[in-house]
Amino acid sequence: MDGEQREANRSGQIRTEKGHAGTNMATVKTLLWLGLSLSAFGITTADVNSVPRAQDVHWVSLDFTTHLRWSVTSSDYTYTVRFSREDADWEESPNCIQISASECDLTQSLKASDRAYFADVQTEIMDMDYELPHTQSSRFNPYRESNISAVSFTVAPLDDRRVIVNITDPLTSIYDRGKQLSIRDIFKKDLNYKIRYYKSGSTGKRDEISNSSMKVIPGLDKGESYCFMVATFIRSRPKATQQGSWSMQQCTESSQDNLQDLSVGAWVGVGFIMLTVLIVIVTVTVLCCRQRNKTLQTSQSSAPV
Repeated sequence: MDGEQREANRSGQIRTEKGHAGTNMATVKTLLWLGLSLSAFGITTADVNSVPRAQDVHWVSLDFTTHLRWSVTSSDYTYTVRFSREDADWEESPNCIQISASECDLTQSLKASDRAYFADVQTEIMDMDYELPHTQSSRFNPYRESNISAVSFTVAPLDDRRVIVNITDPLTSIYDRGKQLSIRDIFKKDLNYKIRYYKSGSTGKRDEISNSSMKVIPGLDKGESYCFMVATFIRSRPKATQQGSWSMQQCTESSQDNLQDLSVGAWVGVGFIMLTVLIVIVTVTVLCCRQRNKTLQTSQSSAPV
C-alpha cells in the first residue's frame, strides 16, 4: 500500500511539473507575440511619423474660382483632398485623388451660398489600413471671402452737368443649369458698386454707392473733365473682403474752348508773338512807302522841261 501511495504521489508530481511547463510555454509564446506586435507597431509608427504632411494649407479664391494650395517637402508622395461643409461628412474631391500636384481646384465642389467649408489634405501611403497623415485647412466661406476682380465700365455724357456710368457685372466660374453665373446672380441685393470720381487736376475725390449696374452722376462743372474708377462693394461681408479691386481709371473729355485752357505764360507768349508780327508789318509798310516816294521823286526830277 505504501508503494502504491508513493507511486501515485510521484505521478501527480510529474503531471504538476508538466502543467507548469505548459503554462510557462504559453506565457513565453504570449510574450513573444506581444513583443513582435509592439515592435511592428513601433516600426510602422516610425514610418508614419517620417512621412511628410502637407504644409501651409491655404485657400486662394477669385470670383468664386477656388483652389486649395499647400507646400510639400518631398515629391515622392501623392495626395488626396477631402472637403466638408460645417457639420457634414467628409467627401473626396473627384479631381484630387492621389495627385502629385500641390493644388486642388474645388470650384465646382463648393456651393456659392453663405456656407463655410473645411478641406483636408491626406498624404497617401500604400498598404496602410489606419489613419493616413493629413493636414486640415482653415475655415473658408466663398460667399464672404472670395476676392472680386476689377470690373469693366463705360462713362457717357448725358448733358453739360451729368454723366451715366454703365458697369458690367463680372462673370464667375460657377454654372447653374448650364448658365455661367455673374456676381449679381450670386450676391443679388447684397451687391453694390462704389464709384469714385474727381475733377481732372484736383485732389478732392467723391464716392457714390450704387445698388445697380447703372448710375447717373449729377452736379458736375460744365465743360470740365472728370475721371472715374469703380469697385464692387458688399456691405454684408467682413471689412477685409467688403470691397473688390479698383478698375482702371477712365476720364471724360473737356468741352471748354481751348483758349480758356491757356495759362498766363501762354497768353504772354501769344501777345509777344502778335506784337512782333505787328512791328514787322508796320516796319515793312513804312519801308515800302518810303521806297515808293523816293521812286516818284526820282521820276519827276528826270522828266524834260
